[in-house]
Amino acid sequence: MAQLKAKPSQNFVPIQEIRDGVVILKDKTMHAVIMASSLNFALKSSDEQEAIISQYQNFLNSLDFSIQFVIQSRKLDLDPYLETMRDAEKKLTSELLQIQTREYVEFIKTFVKAANIVSKTFYVVISYSPPFLDLDKSDGGLFSAFNKITGLGSGSAAAYIPDEKFEEYKVQLWQRVEIVQSGLGRCGVRGVQLNTEELVELYYNAFNPGEAGKGKTPQISAT
Repeated sequence: MAQLKAKPSQNFVPIQEIRDGVVILKDKTMHAVIMASSLNFALKSSDEQEAIISQYQNFLNSLDFSIQFVIQSRKLDLDPYLETMRDAEKKLTSELLQIQTREYVEFIKTFVKAANIVSKTFYVVISYSPPFLDLDKSDGGLFSAFNKITGLGSGSAAAYIPDEKFEEYKVQLWQRVEIVQSGLGRCGVRGVQLNTEELVELYYNAFNPGEAGKGKTPQISAT
């Protein structure tokens, strides 16, 4: 009886390359990711809410390309913060302050267990499908940052977009990013485009949820 050989998990990762802030999938489409701030909609007056809804509707109707909204929810890990507080407690010379710090740490631990606090991050994915991608095979050092971390494509040549074509298509994608950022701004939402390093961390954490929260995550203050 023939045995089925298990495929490497990297074969199921849709990403071919992350390059200059652009995510290139195996279907040859190019993507940029914007991290968006939150909006305290419920605290706005009725007139402000109507204005935001109207601006958002106009923004969506003005687009001639598709975008994707992604909400990432993760249980908030406060262990590093609590460990920092314990270290601070040891350095305190006042016994009263040590007791208060210890009680504060216990309060936070109890509260987190009871409330199950979840952090939410908002992303907008902008896509561009080039009319034609002339991909070559090369081992000239153009392996993506994502591939270096996950091992995707190791042992074989990596497909890449020639610089001239890549820059041409990136301009088209960047124009779409500016349109989306401008539209979100009119709704009172700030958007920051993720760079290569931030994209690598985002997708690495997405495919390795157990490692999420251990690295640096870009932050945007709420409005």
